[in-house]
Amino acid sequence: MLATPLCGVAPIAPTPFDDNDEVDYAGQKRVIDFMIDAGVDAICILANYSEQFSLTDDERERLTILILDHVAGRVPVIVTTSHYSQKVAAERSRRAQQAGAAMVMLMPPYHGATIRPDESETFDFFRVVADAIDIPMMIQDAPVSGVTLSASFLARLAGEIEQVQYVKVEVPGAAAKLRELVKLAGDRLPGPFDGEESITLLPDLDAGATGTMPSALQPDLLGAIVQRYRAGDRSGAIALYERSLPLILFENRQCGLRACKTLMQEGGIIACERTRPPMSPLHPATRAGLVELARRLDPLILRWAR
Repeated sequence: MLATPLCGVAPIAPTPFDDNDEVDYAGQKRVIDFMIDAGVDAICILANYSEQFSLTDDERERLTILILDHVAGRVPVIVTTSHYSQKVAAERSRRAQQAGAAMVMLMPPYHGATIRPDESETFDFFRVVADAIDIPMMIQDAPVSGVTLSASFLARLAGEIEQVQYVKVEVPGAAAKLRELVKLAGDRLPGPFDGEESITLLPDLDAGATGTMPSALQPDLLGAIVQRYRAGDRSGAIALYERSLPLILFENRQCGLRACKTLMQEGGIIACERTRPPMSPLHPATRAGLVELARRLDPLILRWAR
């Protein structure tokens, strides 16, 4: 349980695989230790940037237990429990709480490109999941679901479902939506976060975001930005943001979730940067550009295991 509302940087832990596409559980522990040493405020697991869509149910269970046992309370852990079925999502969330999760994160239910419940059914989905747990919920408002969650609907969720205390907004116009959501929900939503590799971090902080959920590529550098901003040093935060932004853009526009694994392998945190097929490796030229750009910033990800 969270004694105070979570804020700051809560990156997504990637799931490392070996050359045979098997989960590298020992490498997963190193990933977690790196993130904690980078000063993160929390860790999110089994999210899209963890390749949750390519994991078996057994792998999900084993990873949840392994990570929560390994973290051992050093930082809060957010477990992603998204699923189309409210029965499955509720059961996943219940098991995550039993294993020691501080929070669960869910997208609205969807399947493929066309199956979407209406707003009342989506509300009931989150209510059923909330009834299964006592820990907070974060609603993930992301384009990947294809579901439009209005600011007024998100505020209603926060107002009528006690467990809904966090929202991760990573849609176009995130700052405007966060500003409206903060206005509508007020104290009922202590945790407005952004995402998408923190690509709009400064506008989102200006709009009232209290935290960000990026990849685990540069949590130390993003943490410094948020710390300066929250300490009242907005100009200092802007300077650091402008320094990190080229790498954020390269990750977001050129690499996607493969970027973090590439730099973790380059820095010796994991042995293999492989993503599960059908996702292909980065083109060698793209990989070289990513590493070159990262080395200019000297992030901890390239130094931690050396």
